[in-house]
Amino acid sequence: MDAALGPPAKMAELDDELTPMMAQYFELCERYDEALVLFQVGDFYEAFCAAAERVARLCEITLTQRTDSTGEYAMAGIPIDNAESYIETLLDAGYRVAIADQVEDPEEVSGVVERAVTRVVTPGTLTEAELLDGADSNYVAALAAGEAYGLALVDISTGACYATSVDAETAVADELRRFGPAEAIVGPDVDVDREAVFGGGCLVTEYDADAFDTERAEARIERYFGPPERLLAGDAERRACGALLAYAEYTRGKSGAVGPDGEPVDPDVDPEGTLDYLNHLTRYDPREYMLLDAVAVESLELFDRRSVRGHGNLTLVDTLDETACALGRRKLTDWLRRPLLDEDRIEARHEAVGELKRSPGTRERLSELLSQVYDIERLISRVSRGRANARDLRSLASTLSVVPEVREALAGSESRLLADLEATLDPLTETREEIEAAIRPDPPQQITEGGVVRAGYDDDLDELRSTEQSGKQWIDDLEASERERTGIDSLKVGHTAVHGYYIEVTNANLDSVPEDYQRRQTLKNSERYYTPELKEREEEILRAEAAADDLEYELFCRVRDQVAEEAERVQALADKLARLDTLVAFGEVAATRGYCRPAVGADGIDIEAGRHPVVERTEESFVPNDTHLGGGAADGDGTARPRFVVLTGPNMSGKSTYMRQVALCCVLAQTGSFVPASSADLPVLDRVFTRVGASDDIAGGRSTFMIEMTELSTILTEATADSLVLLDEVGRGTSTADGLAIARAVTDYLHDEVGAYTLFATHHHDLTAAADELSGVANRHFGTSREGGAVVFDHELADGPAAASYGVEVAAMAGVPEPVVESARERLADDEAPPAETGSRAGQTSERGEAAGAALGDDPELAALLRDVDVATMTPLEALNTLSDLVTHAERRLGNQ
Repeated sequence: MDAALGPPAKMAELDDELTPMMAQYFELCERYDEALVLFQVGDFYEAFCAAAERVARLCEITLTQRTDSTGEYAMAGIPIDNAESYIETLLDAGYRVAIADQVEDPEEVSGVVERAVTRVVTPGTLTEAELLDGADSNYVAALAAGEAYGLALVDISTGACYATSVDAETAVADELRRFGPAEAIVGPDVDVDREAVFGGGCLVTEYDADAFDTERAEARIERYFGPPERLLAGDAERRACGALLAYAEYTRGKSGAVGPDGEPVDPDVDPEGTLDYLNHLTRYDPREYMLLDAVAVESLELFDRRSVRGHGNLTLVDTLDETACALGRRKLTDWLRRPLLDEDRIEARHEAVGELKRSPGTRERLSELLSQVYDIERLISRVSRGRANARDLRSLASTLSVVPEVREALAGSESRLLADLEATLDPLTETREEIEAAIRPDPPQQITEGGVVRAGYDDDLDELRSTEQSGKQWIDDLEASERERTGIDSLKVGHTAVHGYYIEVTNANLDSVPEDYQRRQTLKNSERYYTPELKEREEEILRAEAAADDLEYELFCRVRDQVAEEAERVQALADKLARLDTLVAFGEVAATRGYCRPAVGADGIDIEAGRHPVVERTEESFVPNDTHLGGGAADGDGTARPRFVVLTGPNMSGKSTYMRQVALCCVLAQTGSFVPASSADLPVLDRVFTRVGASDDIAGGRSTFMIEMTELSTILTEATADSLVLLDEVGRGTSTADGLAIARAVTDYLHDEVGAYTLFATHHHDLTAAADELSGVANRHFGTSREGGAVVFDHELADGPAAASYGVEVAAMAGVPEPVVESARERLADDEAPPAETGSRAGQTSERGEAAGAALGDDPELAALLRDVDVATMTPLEALNTLSDLVTHAERRLGNQ
């Protein structure tokens, strides 16, 4: 936040020079100096001075001036009714936004209206539906350091809370990638590479050190969840969780909260209500789930459209998303982020999916019912915070009314999960009946202007509404009776918000106006009057109407508070409906796309006719392929199946797609889904590693090759025999000799020391020799054929190495100019031809090489030049310049011999 957006310097010295309203504004700016304050003035949120200039420019609104007795102030305002779109713009620009609402009724206050910050809108603590990204979760994280790193996450919009501990900075990054938080706070003891750990899309803030204090953190945890020693493991976990709760309180305007700087904010105001819906904390161990680090998540294209190349912009989660409600979409994403390691839990999901796959009628009925389910996770959070309106309560009641029908549709289920859901789905009958009895079926958006509570719910309200209605009926009848009494056929009875009820008579009939008419308003062509009786009726109506509106609001709040008391039950119901929706979606995908039930726990990967789940959705045809890695004898001949496959073949032949589809089949199986194959026997993998595709970090001083080696280092040090490793073109960022040497050394290490299931795609054809020298390595390739002289990719996997890479042919297919292609073909033919030099010429060449080697072998200057060369980090231009220097030096030395 720019310092210029905060309060003026020497605030105390300016207090006497400001009007009360401006003093109030600058006081809030000083208290929330890390945020941009939007200050309610009537129907607008206003910003002043430097903040106004920034708001006007970013939101593209008019910059105006406020003038009072103390001077002129730049001012920019956004309408409250449409504030969300402007707030989103400010968030995208990197600002927190503090919303300062009027907390007093202006009509009941003499002097300046009191304002207080009711919430601080930040990227990770959004609850407004207009600002949230559809059904996706929106997490804020907290990180503390100690003997291990403590990590806590919460989705304020749903109340989902998680905590865990990890040992290494890289592990923190992996866990953060699972959840993808929009924002994070860190303790004063956290010293990590923020870009590497949090990524570029996460707003990271150093939060108040006191919030990370162990004693304070544990007190907050106890208040929300119970004894921290029973819930969390380790001091760092508790400090992270407690600090996160403190930050949640701060952003919700909670009484007693502190800001990032440790100063108390609005200690006497708590307009946002309670955070009691944060009532369940899930402590998890990362080792309970398959680990998919940031590299794997991106290269497998699980969630992020930004990483998708082609495929109609579909990701894996998009491809599987046959869910019927927002609850299911979030659960589907959560399951894909954390595939299971427990075979029994995996089998239980497969049983349920299998039953649903076999029962199209049940699937269709459940999907129809679940489509009527509202996002009750977010709804109950609004209820608990006192921000839900009457339509929200009716939406909850509508969802609860579906639950008995869902249970009926599940009756007789055989699988464990479906039977358990049928038995435990909680219809919250009393809550639904209370809402239906109290709230009208189609209530208005506003909850303070009446029309919310059903007739018959409250006798006092009914009496007030009866008085109001009888008064309005009297007025409705007044026009006919007054026309008859006065003889004025054009006489009208009407009402305005400013002047109230009136009797209108045109100027042509003024002579017929009775003496008891008293003038109320003069118009161009008529006069408006009232009578004492009309005035009395009007006051009676207004009193009854105001009293009824107040009582309605009181009754509504009472019902809302009763519903809030059931927040934990509603959240439990939401979780079960989400699980059911995800299982139904898996069943639908399995039935309509020909997925099979995988067997898990095998000692190897055996997939028959496997397919890539995303690519097959976007291609007119897809060629399936088998995969056999490990798991005993091959074809009954007694030879052990390889755990390591060297994969060769042309570019565009399908190597990368094939490797990804193997990984995705394993991920889907451990998520609980069926897999795109005719059959699959799969192990339970602890982790999937990928080194696929090129990337660089030029700003960070890391070349493509350096990134490749860094990722490779992670694989070699962290992979186990239960891991799946995908390698694509390792070693291409350096010389051919270096690249091949690295590729072969990696192959030996993974084969001899790690034993992971490995697919290694390469154009280093010399690497295929490993299959002859290492018992667990085999060659596979993607074949090609020729039609009319052109290369055709068959996309079929075959035994043995590929005959060639067909790089020139691929260049031609890509549209490289024909002269370039022909020249490349000629050069390739020359390189592949047998040596032409024989006899004395060959001997002369050999002698010249030996002489050059002898002349340069003892050259200290050359040795120094070579020692300073850093191939991994130099740019192409630097490499060419260095090579030129070495050639010049060699020519000079040889010329002196």
